Amino acid sequence: MTILITGGAGFIGSNFIPYFLNTYPKIKIINIDKLTYAGELSNLKVVENNANYEFIQGDICDRNLIENLFETYKFQGVIHFAAESHVDNSITNPDTFIHTNIMGTFNLLDVAKKIWMDSPGKVKDIYKSARFHHISTDEVYGTLGETGLFSEQTPYAPNSPYSASKASSDFIVRSYFHTYGMNVVTTNCSNNYGPKQHDEKLIPTIIRKAITGESIPIYGDGKNIRDWLYVEDHCKGIDLVFQNGVSGETYNIGGKNERNNLYIAETICEILDEICPMKSSYKEQIKFVKDRPGHDFRYAIDASKIENELHWKAQEVFETGIRKTVAWYLKKYKG
Repeated sequence: MTILITGGAGFIGSNFIPYFLNTYPKIKIINIDKLTYAGELSNLKVVENNANYEFIQGDICDRNLIENLFETYKFQGVIHFAAESHVDNSITNPDTFIHTNIMGTFNLLDVAKKIWMDSPGKVKDIYKSARFHHISTDEVYGTLGETGLFSEQTPYAPNSPYSASKASSDFIVRSYFHTYGMNVVTTNCSNNYGPKQHDEKLIPTIIRKAITGESIPIYGDGKNIRDWLYVEDHCKGIDLVFQNGVSGETYNIGGKNERNNLYIAETICEILDEICPMKSSYKEQIKFVKDRPGHDFRYAIDASKIENELHWKAQEVFETGIRKTVAWYLKKYKG
């Protein structure tokens, strides 16, 4: 069995690939990644010599390339991570997000349909079990007040060009199930953290700025809340949905670890004060900066569907996962 993973050199993909190869040693993975600024092949050194792993540098928006890959490798599955994902960048450069996240997803789906299916509702015999798994985000649901949770029934209300592009791709995936009967599943996850995340993201930025003695920038008053999910827990949830999820269904994956941004910064500073102390606390470097436009107040996931139906549960609480994360980045930044 050979599966295509898109965006496997990014944060979540580069954590998922080693996990998946170790869990299923008889499955072969083809990883396609454009290697934009957010993709890093060094994240995959642990698998680069694995006989069941192959990397191809390419763009999911390149229709000819995608068709050639499907025809050559006869993929029995796709796990689609590839996306532009940094909200700040989507505010200043939305066209890249629209192109990659919408057209790239459409290309993959449409080629998979062409290769896997004879007609709507009729799958070719050799692709009876082929599945397309689309990785999405809780940001498609918009923002919450102080109470409530996002469920799979929550209406979409994206508030940034990033979340709007992901919502669009979710709907395209849905349409290929309802129109063509294609075997698809979608997972919408909360904020991931852990090893290999790009330096631009919140937690790596806090750690990096702290140890270099720079100001630690926190938007607004720091009270924006996210549900934090350790990346390894997310990988296990993706695996369960890819293997056992019901076709056409969506599964929300969340860590049940709601923390506001100021708490995140202060917790990281406390860990650094303990393991890498300076004369004064790292907390003194925290500085509040102008809030970003359209900054959603709170995200929180109701993960009861995946917990009850597929028996998944996040193993890592934030206070244990963040210690592992800080240790990994200290090694990266300080050697």
